[in-house]
Amino acid sequence: MEKKRQIEIWFFIGGLLGIYGILILGTGIAHWIHPPVKQLALSHLHSDVWWGILLTAIGIVYCIKYWPFKEAPQAKSKR
Repeated sequence: MEKKRQIEIWFFIGGLLGIYGILILGTGIAHWIHPPVKQLALSHLHSDVWWGILLTAIGIVYCIKYWPFKEAPQAKSKR
């Protein structure tokens, strides 16, 4: 009989962080290539690019660590 396994919430959180990171990174790269006419204070630091990279990296780490489709460890048999 096969035991049903639950998917941990951290996998979904990692997915959301990854998606948000990619969106923020894409926006940051677009603003870096085509800067807006009205510049914001400290926009030369490109914080959206750095936050996008950070969120994407954290999301990837969480998705790898809590990947729900890996095989369950086999129980040791008694001899």
